[in-house]
Amino acid sequence: MPEYIPNDTLRQVQVAAGPKNRPDLCLPNTAMNCDKNPAACFIPFDGPVSQEDIPQYFNDPFSYQPHPLCLRAIRELEPGLQAIETIHDFGTGNKSDRDICGKMFGVLIVQKHDTGETGYLAAFSGKLAGSNHHRGFVPPVFDILEDTGFFRRGEAILNEINRETEQLENSETLLLLQQKLQKEISEADTCIRQLKETHRTAKAGRDTRRMHADEAGMEQLRKESARDHFEMKDLKRYWKIRIEETSGNLEKYTARLNELKEKRRSGSAALQQQIFDHYSFLNVLGERKSLGEIFMQYSGVQPPAGAGECAGPKLLQYAFVHRLKPVAMAEFWWGASPVGEIRRHGHFYPACRGKCLPILGHMLKGMEIEHTGNRDYISDDLAILYEDEHIVVINKPSGLLSVPGKEESDSVYTRIRKRYPDAKGSVIVHRLDMSTSGLMLIALDAEAHRILQQQFLTRDVKKRYTALLDGIIREQGGTIDLPLRVDLDDRPRQMVCHTHGKAARTHWHVSGYEAGKTRILFFPVTGRTHQLRVHAAHPDGLDTPIEGDELYGTGGARLHLHADRLQFTHPASGVQMAFEAPDAF
Repeated sequence: MPEYIPNDTLRQVQVAAGPKNRPDLCLPNTAMNCDKNPAACFIPFDGPVSQEDIPQYFNDPFSYQPHPLCLRAIRELEPGLQAIETIHDFGTGNKSDRDICGKMFGVLIVQKHDTGETGYLAAFSGKLAGSNHHRGFVPPVFDILEDTGFFRRGEAILNEINRETEQLENSETLLLLQQKLQKEISEADTCIRQLKETHRTAKAGRDTRRMHADEAGMEQLRKESARDHFEMKDLKRYWKIRIEETSGNLEKYTARLNELKEKRRSGSAALQQQIFDHYSFLNVLGERKSLGEIFMQYSGVQPPAGAGECAGPKLLQYAFVHRLKPVAMAEFWWGASPVGEIRRHGHFYPACRGKCLPILGHMLKGMEIEHTGNRDYISDDLAILYEDEHIVVINKPSGLLSVPGKEESDSVYTRIRKRYPDAKGSVIVHRLDMSTSGLMLIALDAEAHRILQQQFLTRDVKKRYTALLDGIIREQGGTIDLPLRVDLDDRPRQMVCHTHGKAARTHWHVSGYEAGKTRILFFPVTGRTHQLRVHAAHPDGLDTPIEGDELYGTGGARLHLHADRLQFTHPASGVQMAFEAPDAF
């Protein structure tokens, strides 16, 4: 779960424990130190580490509070990060430039198997300043940028195909043939149309003459009609030959183009498959699986672009290869946020699910993992505020799903089914995020469900949420319009996207302040996933995340977002109903 590292604290630690004996962390270097000298990647702590400091279990990379040793490692690493800014602009000093972007880093606390010495490894996701290798950071699991590797050779072949394809597509001969073909087709159509009109006029004249013609005259009319028929056949034959000749010449070029494009497609697919096969990942049991195998077994689809390049898999792979025992891991963002996303400088984040969940599922096999979460306090029952034969209104606790998930069956839906076994239809009319608490409306029959859902679709249902924001909002109210779409590589995170996002609109009003935080009321017009959380945290929204937001802000015991008011029309009686449930924070 994200946690902010106060910059003042980092500076104090830097002064106290600075890099005086750690020049490797301060000098940016693209030399492949860790490949040729594995010890170069193991960074001993600047001071003793007692056995009491070592956690009993490895943390769950998808839900965690950073261990104190991870915080200590990052504080010691910070001077090196600042030094790297001489070759890569993270945007830490100019966050207004939207073209400058930060990067995800990670640390892995490890112990040497032979001596038991505790230290840490550091990694960055993807490439940094155009390189996979920098002094003090672990190397990639597989370096596709290696000059003598198959990727470079395959890339060269594809580039040659692209060059020939581009030359053919832009050749003057091809352009002239395309123009000639279009011109001949147009001229043929015009000539044939004009001749048809001439023949139509001639036929009308013959029809008039035929009424008064003798035998000789009729014979002449038949000859004229036959002449027109063969004249049209000859004209069509002429244009057909011309067009087929030009089409044949053009086909020689298009056939080669199609051949090159197919060669490029199959070559690219084969190269991608080679990449998947060369990315192989270990676990503590010594089992090795390729990237392709992992994703095919997990979801039956090919890995997304960039899979295997995140900091987490790189750190664990290095530890397993060099017989280092993983103790704890944390990933954090350094620099300006990418456009549309919400990443805050110095915040910790869980591993991404789209790329890392299948990989880490394999890599963590055989390790004892700490299980965290806020579900322990959730009662097995539901807080019922109202019920009749058609509807139920509940107050959902934070941490309970609205509907069953892939890995969690307990939910509002399953509990309603258990409590009301005779309920018909879909039951769930609308949803709240797992982390959000508050009022939910349940339908106990199909007709009530249909009517209530229609009220939500037409926005006749009035909703209000109360939230505690992690900072002070000076303005007293307004409206946020930021379109949202899912982050395909890190579901369920959402991102702002003005090209493909769905419209999302929220009215808001400040209701008070307390201890440096803002209590706020949200009135969502639309109901997109994580709408209020993103609108609160995004720089183009309120730029202040909701307290306890593990995805878009700083994690905590719970998300301070509560659906406290719900107004709708009863599906059977037509009576206006309104419910309120005070927040629990």
